Amino acid sequence: MARARSEERRAEILRAAFEVIAERGYRGASLASVAERVGLTQQGLLHYYPTKEALLVAVLEERDQWDTGGALSPGSWRLDLMDSLVEYNAMRPGLVQTFSALLGESVTDGHPARDFFTHRYATVRGGMAGALRAEFGERLPGGLTPEQAAVLLVAVMDGLQYQWLLDPESVDMPGAFRDFLALLRQPQQHP
Repeated sequence: MARARSEERRAEILRAAFEVIAERGYRGASLASVAERVGLTQQGLLHYYPTKEALLVAVLEERDQWDTGGALSPGSWRLDLMDSLVEYNAMRPGLVQTFSALLGESVTDGHPARDFFTHRYATVRGGMAGALRAEFGERLPGGLTPEQAAVLLVAVMDGLQYQWLLDPESVDMPGAFRDFLALLRQPQQHP
């Protein structure tokens, strides 16, 4: 019973952290503001997450768990499921905003999420290359290798999220992603 309550409290804290980071970014978020949102003191929050960095890592891991079910390894991705993931993300603007804010901040020197994102991108590129290889073999119809196309696929997914967050009325994130997948599937044109 106590363990279930502890897990429930951790989930509440993570939801509050997502909200605060989405509103203020990581650097602007404080443990006190997260604690206040869930009705704890800062000291009470530290019982669950002893540092701001520990809370950040938990937020990032939870976001990946929601998106991928923890399947970030090569061989676990499929293009048809990526299309569903983009569609699902379009229904969760707060989560996408939190991820995007942390990703943008993580490129600055000394940011505690930098290592997480560096490792995550290497893993995601590997997983996407595996998915592309499973569908197309060693060369996509346009002539790219799965590794070359994986870099572009990640860039399109994240770039679409930023554009969609800035102008959701003008950017159809799921539709644009489907357009990109269709482009990957087109045979190379020779003059």
